[in-house]
Amino acid sequence: DRVIRVGSRKSELALIQTKHVIGQLQRLFPERKFEIHTMSTVGDRVLNISLPKIGEKSLFTKDLEDALRSEKVDFVVHSLKDLPTTLPDGMTIGAVLEREDPRDVLVVNEKHHGKTLKTLPQGSVIGTSSLRRAAQLARFYPHLTVNDIRGNLNTRLAKLDAASSKFAGIILAHAGLQRMGWEGRVSQVLKCSDLLYAVGQGALAVECRSDANEILEMLEKLCCHTTEARIVAERSFLRTLGGGCSAPVAVSSSLKRTDHSTRKLALHGAVWSLDGKTEIQDEVSCDLWVDEESDEVPMKRMKKAEEEPKRKTPDIIDDSKAKFEAGTQNLDIEALINIHGEAFKRCPYSMQHQSTSDGQERCPLSIPIGQDVMGVCPYFDTTQKVDLAEKFGPEQSPSAKCPFTGTKVVPTEVPPIDKCPFLANQIKLIDADSDAVEEKKPPNGMTSATSSSDKMPLFCGLFCHKSTGEEILRKSEALGNKLAEKLIANGALEVMSKAQNEIREKA
Repeated sequence: DRVIRVGSRKSELALIQTKHVIGQLQRLFPERKFEIHTMSTVGDRVLNISLPKIGEKSLFTKDLEDALRSEKVDFVVHSLKDLPTTLPDGMTIGAVLEREDPRDVLVVNEKHHGKTLKTLPQGSVIGTSSLRRAAQLARFYPHLTVNDIRGNLNTRLAKLDAASSKFAGIILAHAGLQRMGWEGRVSQVLKCSDLLYAVGQGALAVECRSDANEILEMLEKLCCHTTEARIVAERSFLRTLGGGCSAPVAVSSSLKRTDHSTRKLALHGAVWSLDGKTEIQDEVSCDLWVDEESDEVPMKRMKKAEEEPKRKTPDIIDDSKAKFEAGTQNLDIEALINIHGEAFKRCPYSMQHQSTSDGQERCPLSIPIGQDVMGVCPYFDTTQKVDLAEKFGPEQSPSAKCPFTGTKVVPTEVPPIDKCPFLANQIKLIDADSDAVEEKKPPNGMTSATSSSDKMPLFCGLFCHKSTGEEILRKSEALGNKLAEKLIANGALEVMSKAQNEIREKA
């Protein structure tokens, strides 16, 4: 069978999310093989300018979509909140997985342990790069000072924890911390009454070409109908308003049972001035009919999820349970640890490692949740490794310091990722930014001359699979439009236009 190529950003969180999607597909299609192609995006490369000032709606998606368009990859995994509400021609969201907690959280510097937004001292500095968060903080928590903070999740936490840090706390998406296994860092989960969240936050989206019928058929089995209804309403609200990174816009949504076959979809949305002093908000709702007797795979998956306790992190492939052709009894664990230096023992986010095997044919190391070795070094952020490789070149072995403790680590050569003794046969990780990457074309049959999007409509970019129910998505889309029109009638566009002008003047 041909290898399915998956595009991903290089950050650790992006790779965890990509591997989660691949893990779900591997369970459904165990005979298929996957390889991950990593690439940096505009949002990853430009870190010295705040997101709103860059002014590009597809900051974290354009490079990935270019790879899709040129058929270098078959699909890409996004945080849905990064995806513009209007996708490029020929692209579609083939699946939206079950949503994690969409709310924001407060993470504080250790000297403010136990504090909340309300109890932090006057003048405490809160870090965020989001206009949405900044405007709400200014409105509801005027005793706090908001400063911009950029970088991936690891970088922002390192900036918060630095000895000389000016930040008392930072606001992050709860779902991202859960996926990284860093739930313990959460100081306060912010209710919707505290802070409304971003459109699509907490959901993973899989984008592919709209004519890739084979891929679309696979992705259909990952779809969560409940999540789809909510995010279509949210995205249509944002699309009608015309917001994004360049204006403070936020939502909350819910889908609750009213009887055995009816669900109430509720949507709350708001826009603010940059200083938070002006707020325009409203809410709407509608009833959706749900077929309880549906025998489609997505509905069965949703029912199973209701019966099982909610996992704190997505079901990422567990390397400690993966089976391999060769046993691990003769593996030199000490040598494996030394390859990555003493940082393994000192990183504050690592769990205590095991030094012995139990004799089973599985990885004898207990890898921290969210830092598995499926194509990623469990001790160093992929972005850090890429940056070091670019700085020192392939012939040199750089001496580095742990970004958290500042401790010097052993300057030993790290072997190629695809030589991992545990997962080399499962997934291959490829740096798509490298000039050495061979451009591949999908085999015949990968795409169809007849576009699937000609048969099924798109809803804010979302592909409507037959199992989803077009009427549900149409009503969800109409609900978002209705809410946006109510806000527009109350002056939302004027508030947003003023905010955008202020940003341009500051640029």
